[in-house]
Amino acid sequence: MFPLNQWYVAGFSWELQDKPIARTLLNQHVVMFRTGSGEIAALENRCCHKSLPLSCGTIEERGVRCGYHGLLFAPGGACLEVPGQARIPVKARVKAFTVVEKDQILWIWMPREEGGTPTCEAPDYQVHSDPRYRFRGDVFHYDAPYQLIHDNLLDLSHLGYVHLKTIGGNAAVHMNAELKVEAAGDQVRVLRYMPDSSPPPTYLGAWPFAGRIDRWQEVEFNVSHLNIWTGGADAGTADMRDPQRGGFHMRGFHAITPETETTAHYMWTMAANSHPDRPDMTDLVYEQTALTFQEDKEVIEAQWKNMQRHSGAPQVDIHVDVGPNRARRVIERLVKENTQAAPQPVAVP
Repeated sequence: MFPLNQWYVAGFSWELQDKPIARTLLNQHVVMFRTGSGEIAALENRCCHKSLPLSCGTIEERGVRCGYHGLLFAPGGACLEVPGQARIPVKARVKAFTVVEKDQILWIWMPREEGGTPTCEAPDYQVHSDPRYRFRGDVFHYDAPYQLIHDNLLDLSHLGYVHLKTIGGNAAVHMNAELKVEAAGDQVRVLRYMPDSSPPPTYLGAWPFAGRIDRWQEVEFNVSHLNIWTGGADAGTADMRDPQRGGFHMRGFHAITPETETTAHYMWTMAANSHPDRPDMTDLVYEQTALTFQEDKEVIEAQWKNMQRHSGAPQVDIHVDVGPNRARRVIERLVKENTQAAPQPVAVP
């Protein structure tokens, strides 16, 4: 059901505190933790002794200790200690996943075959360390399939209808925005430009615009995450296609990690710049963004419930569906490649 041999986002650095974290990722039950020595780990969330979730245990200097009989497991999955006996059974180990920490993001490798190792580096996201921006983020849980969230983020025409109090604006302007869709390999880009627009409430709260603005929305779809760069500048003062343009910028990181076929994790951050004549507005931007994403969550979950009620009912595409449809084709192709690459059973004569 999911593209494999891929890096997915498992969480954020600040989530790893003094307790293990349980999270289901692509139907895999995972426990994540940071040892006392600072090493991060992701293991199958099941003790090999009596199957208690390791997330019910405690973190120690060398690993995680089961909360039932005290078996201690290293970040690599090997059992280091069985209380009350000197001999450690050869089979006393749990499955380990490759996990790396980059730019305060926790990336986990999901292989096609158990034990498969990464074939590429985990993605970079340098916005988190860019001195021009400050950011905050959160994790949402969706009772809906992950590709419905892809659809939502690749089609920002809905802003004028769903997000009137935050980042919306005139619905007609959104629906008639100049639209360009590009696709290369496993990536899809959706570019939307809205010159001479009214600034939405979130923008006005964060930036002292003189009046109307030129507004842009650039969405980059990757299999595991989307990078969305939105913003605006006083009308006529900047080229909306210039990578170095000024004005107010919001750079969103949107990791969509399937939990199951019908549920998903939405792990996001929002970074913004501050106007020199205004105090830092990171908290305002975060709060407005969280409200916006909650509105999306309500719409998408209601959409999914209705799709189940009307299972099999046809849907009609319109012009704003080009980006989402191309992303779906990328996922479909990669899932098919998983199936073709899977080991085939050997026929027994």
